[in-house]
Amino acid sequence: MTTYVSLWRDVLFQLISSKKRVLVKGVMSFVLSFSFFGLHASAADSDELQNPLLYAIAWRQTAAEYRALYYQGFALARLRVEEALARGSRNGRPLAVISDVDETMLLSNAYWGELIASGRDFFDDATWDEWVPKNEFVASPGAREFVEFCEEEGVRVFFVTNRDQGEKTFDFALENLRAAGFGNVEPADLRVLRETSNKESVQQQIRADYDVIVSLGDNLNDFARRYYVTDVEERAALMHEDASHFGGDYIVFPNPTDGHWIRAIFGESEPASSDANRQTLRSAAIGR
Repeated sequence: MTTYVSLWRDVLFQLISSKKRVLVKGVMSFVLSFSFFGLHASAADSDELQNPLLYAIAWRQTAAEYRALYYQGFALARLRVEEALARGSRNGRPLAVISDVDETMLLSNAYWGELIASGRDFFDDATWDEWVPKNEFVASPGAREFVEFCEEEGVRVFFVTNRDQGEKTFDFALENLRAAGFGNVEPADLRVLRETSNKESVQQQIRADYDVIVSLGDNLNDFARRYYVTDVEERAALMHEDASHFGGDYIVFPNPTDGHWIRAIFGESEPASSDANRQTLRSAAIGR
């Protein structure tokens, strides 16, 4: 950039008479100012291109493999329901399925795209609360077909989520599901936890009245509260202890952007956007 500006300075001074040097100085000031702001814009663009969310969200937005994992998960869930229908209830109670909502039944890829477009590189609770009422969620691949199958077979699906967008949280969640194509969901099928992410008490209430065949979720905390720990290795050890559940009564869906795996790294589920947290993320990525 310096060489380019110097060249133009020399040319201008040669072509214009000495009486017009004042004009040249003005032109040069403009060129230098333009160059300064251009360099700063390039630096900003460079920062955006290094956003740590890019790989994860590009995968969510484009990868056929991402969608295939949902089809695979719901196919396995359907198989477990078919097995239960064939054997009958284990406790004389009606059959049911418990499912998480966000990133299990509903996908919020559009929100994450907007987050990146606005220059953010960590989840932002305020923008999420603004986005939820827009009803831009879409049904995950295979989700509607699975729920329709359960409805046809008389198997009840309970949707359990932890959200908090104020007094209208429940209404928003119900509208999100219906707008995404789950038109038969009734208020009694939905459980919304505003003050806690611990789903166990609600799950136990459902199990008291139903024979729950399978649980669906993108977060291990959707299955058991014991995974709610702030240590990566401890969380992995607990998962290995429960290996026999996965693919059986626990079916996990992919989520590379949020969940309690984030809490295990940072000590909190929604870490602030800061250089310290970016360094923590980098350390986790390179295994240090």
